[in-house]
Amino acid sequence: MSIKISFKKRTVAKTSTNLVLFVDEKFSTKLLRKYISSSELLYISDLLKTSDLNKKMLVFELSSKKKVILVSVKKNIKNSDIENLGAELYSHINYGKNTEYFINSESIKDSHKNFIGYFLHGLKLKSYEFKKYKSKKEKRSITINVIGKKNNPSALDQLKFKALEEGTFYARDLVSEPGNVLHPDEYAKRIKSLKKNGLKINIYDQKKLKKLGMNALLGVGQGSIRGSYLVTIEWKGVKNNSKPLAFIGKGVCFDTGGYSLKPAKFMEDMTYDMAGSAAVVGLMKNLALRKAKINAVGVVGLVENMVSGNAQRPGDIVKSFSGKTIEILNTDAEGRLVLADAITFTEKKFKPKFMIDLATLTGAIIVSLGSEYAGLFSNNDKLSNNLIEAGKKVEEKLWRMPLHKNFDKLINSKNADMQNINYVGGAGSTTAAQFLQRFILNKTPWAHLDIAGMAFSKYGGALNSGGATGFGVRLLNKLIEDNYE
Repeated sequence: MSIKISFKKRTVAKTSTNLVLFVDEKFSTKLLRKYISSSELLYISDLLKTSDLNKKMLVFELSSKKKVILVSVKKNIKNSDIENLGAELYSHINYGKNTEYFINSESIKDSHKNFIGYFLHGLKLKSYEFKKYKSKKEKRSITINVIGKKNNPSALDQLKFKALEEGTFYARDLVSEPGNVLHPDEYAKRIKSLKKNGLKINIYDQKKLKKLGMNALLGVGQGSIRGSYLVTIEWKGVKNNSKPLAFIGKGVCFDTGGYSLKPAKFMEDMTYDMAGSAAVVGLMKNLALRKAKINAVGVVGLVENMVSGNAQRPGDIVKSFSGKTIEILNTDAEGRLVLADAITFTEKKFKPKFMIDLATLTGAIIVSLGSEYAGLFSNNDKLSNNLIEAGKKVEEKLWRMPLHKNFDKLINSKNADMQNINYVGGAGSTTAAQFLQRFILNKTPWAHLDIAGMAFSKYGGALNSGGATGFGVRLLNKLIEDNYE
């Protein structure tokens, strides 16, 4: 499905095609007479008497070629609610043969800066589909004509919305790809192609990683015939040498669990175990496309956790990039091993202002928070509060979970500096975050986002139609906009 959007200068249009009009919460039709004919207004007013006015949107079929959609806009509406309205509109127009719609921006009663921009942004985000491997291709498209000048986005705002959509869609595309296509070798190539957007890409292959001593990351991928990589993605949006903002992603392209094998049921979903890295890559693409006025770096560890004669065993001990040793008690607790080396490397090489890592790290966070919140763990209150506020604004919600030194005893090992899983039981997500915290060597402000319940949706959400969500791209972009630009 493709969506074509155009902005037209005319302010009044009693069109013979589909029309989208904005009304107040009570669906008052007083101001609609200039946009539709008297007979149409009379017909709609009559039907409103028996309509559910608690809905946000009502659709009136006036003929086989024309429908009028009334969108209820409450006073002091939030940007996220406007986006949700746009997404709901897409749900009403994504069917049938009616493919051209006129949105009349002049019908918005209350002035709202950029209402149409947020409305169309929500519509576009909802429209995403991943049908790359369908043999029968749909050629259907929807044309949206915005008429009037009121509350329309500026050229700069249009660029920002487009960049954010492209970054989010890129992340969704990566997560949606099957494991036989997007293995670490292919993933590294795709990231390299982002050089054309002005990003500086460095790829550390197995030979370089071994020389650096990234044995925690390498251990996860050693059972695969594919390579293992650490990829850095740099964006320099200001000329000074200010410390970059650092974003780190877990990129396990497929996770069998290794010798601690996962159950066969739902293992096919483990193609999305690289969603944390996809969010980082999508964010960096977005920052480059909109020419963000900050310095930032994305770091992703790309591996495949497979079973073979060369795979890591339970009981193995590896020495991480930090110099700390880890006893591998469970090969399915692999994401934290990848992140451990990535976190220390990022801190040492880039000396960032802060580090935020994203990972589909634990099933325990889904037990705790379901698919409504991502788990937030942090050593810094200011960074946590900024993240939570950004999440509220774009409806990518976070819930802060505890970290405490008393949890350390659950991951201390008799045979190494630490073990990669808590076998005592309980606090699965917290002990995973506590493990990661040990690899911050210089007290850099840090936050860990466990997005296991948010990266993929079986049933769809407000701004996605099911499948990969791209969670994290819009959240982190908002964090940057509000606090660092």
